[in-house]
Amino acid sequence: MMDRDTFLKEFRGETLGTVSAQSSPDELFQNQTIRPVLKLQNDLFVAVFINYVNKNKADFYSYTVEKKLQTIENSIQKDIKFRNSLKGMVIAFFTVDEYNTYIQNSSSLNKRMMNLVIDRLKSQVQLFELQSN
Repeated sequence: MMDRDTFLKEFRGETLGTVSAQSSPDELFQNQTIRPVLKLQNDLFVAVFINYVNKNKADFYSYTVEKKLQTIENSIQKDIKFRNSLKGMVIAFFTVDEYNTYIQNSSSLNKRMMNLVIDRLKSQVQLFELQSN
């Protein structure tokens, strides 16, 4: 039977983004670990955000696109419980070595992680318009 770390790396897939000799350690971690996890978890992020706005932002579907984009950003930046939930969905797919790397610079990596989640949800804002029935 395959160990957890090997399974996770194979399951997540390849590095996403540019990795070069000039890449900082945070950039390497972002492209080798965080981006593949975000891609894997994308459908779940969308479902979780839909549930979040249904429970917390009843009038979200009547917002303009610009206000929806701002709401996505504000929800993740200002609602600490929601943000921590999203972080947990990413960290759960780290290997033990990746987690040990993460905790060395979690503040910077959390910022990168949440900015990527925000960008990912904003780029799919049209999905939140389809839910307005």
